[in-house]
Amino acid sequence: MSRPDSIQSRMRRLVVIFCAFMAALFIVMLALALAYNSQYTGLLYNVTTASEFNQDFKENIDLKMYYYVIESQYSEGLPIEEVEAAQRLAKDLLSTTSQKDSLRAVTSVLDLCENLEEKIYQIEATRNYDDRQMQLENNIYVLTSLIQEYMYNYLYCESVQLNLLQQQIARQIAAEILLVLVLSAVSILLLVRYSVRLSRSVTQPVVDLCRRAEDVIGGDLTVREPVRSETYEICTLSKGMKQMIARINTQIQEITQKQTSLRKTELALLQAQINPHFLYNTMDTIIWLIEADRPQAAVEMVSNLANFFRRSLSQGEDVITLGEEERHVRSYLQIQQARYQDILDYSINIESALQKIRIPKLTLQPLVENALYHGIKLKRGKGCISIASRVEGTDVLIQITDDGAGMSENRLSELNQAMGTGKRVGFGLVTVHERLRLLFGAPYGLTLESRQGAGTTVTVRIPRPAEKEVEI
Repeated sequence: MSRPDSIQSRMRRLVVIFCAFMAALFIVMLALALAYNSQYTGLLYNVTTASEFNQDFKENIDLKMYYYVIESQYSEGLPIEEVEAAQRLAKDLLSTTSQKDSLRAVTSVLDLCENLEEKIYQIEATRNYDDRQMQLENNIYVLTSLIQEYMYNYLYCESVQLNLLQQQIARQIAAEILLVLVLSAVSILLLVRYSVRLSRSVTQPVVDLCRRAEDVIGGDLTVREPVRSETYEICTLSKGMKQMIARINTQIQEITQKQTSLRKTELALLQAQINPHFLYNTMDTIIWLIEADRPQAAVEMVSNLANFFRRSLSQGEDVITLGEEERHVRSYLQIQQARYQDILDYSINIESALQKIRIPKLTLQPLVENALYHGIKLKRGKGCISIASRVEGTDVLIQITDDGAGMSENRLSELNQAMGTGKRVGFGLVTVHERLRLLFGAPYGLTLESRQGAGTTVTVRIPRPAEKEVEI
């Protein structure tokens, strides 16, 4: 399939066609004007030349011959040069004359000039005065009169032809003006038609593209066939819009899949928090407290357990405030401290100004659980878990620190690499890290610091919203 023309090329073609048409019309008119001008100039030259010839030819010849014959003034000489000049002029007119009557007249003039030349030589050869006088009267005067008459006929024919040519030129100019007007009107109509067609070929696809853009704004992301157009730019925009909508649909599907995966992960995380062992151990502790005649402690543990499950559900919300997450973690630590009172201490220090910051549900509790089971319980003696918060620039940092067993450099590197790739090495850590990244973006999430035998610090980095957002 050939590539559609661009708007620029189509406009350039339109200008070239119009300019070529006008140039051709101008060349034709110029050629006709030059042809008529050549004819007119030739006729005018013939008339002017014949007028000069006819003006003094007879008088000069007759006068010179009169002095030569009557008064014998030989100093005047014979007018042979005048006759030869007349012959040359007649030959010149013969070469530039095209009309039949004019040709006949100038041919007669040329023949009479030759005859006149002969008669002049006859007078020169005649010595008798009376014979010369007779030849002058009967030959010279008659021939010069005939030559003058034929030249008048030539002038008349050429003047008539000049007048006819002038009238023809006037008619031709009028016809050319009419033709130019007609052709200009036709070319303007064709130009307007082509311009309208070009405009429609651009505007209608643009209208279709605007409608599709309005559909996209309205939420209709149905992939449709590209808008048909003869213009390259419109086709490119249409194909680009189609590809953009297809990519948006693909991204929506990917986001939907990620959300589904996130939901499954959160459900799995929630189920992990409500695991049977945790519940069984808590119930055993409650039974032991009742049997040990410590009902108040048992009531507090049941209340903490209820609060723990209530805040785990959070009325179906995925994102809760940092204050609610703190109370959830506090309930969990109170339950676990009742069970592990010999080995567990904890402290929670969340700044009051940060209580209303939004955070994904079940962010801190899995980290605290890891600190207990993989840090404090593996240490000999009593340990402490501390939770603290601070502001660093535009971010909020929440650190969960334990002084438990810590981990080796290989294990620390393995966990950091797993959080970068999403590999399920530590369920709680990787899941929390992914949820933070999905909600806040790549710069945020978890960072680990640990030293074997000295403890572990997990830092949660989240963005700090504007004051108005925090108040809402």
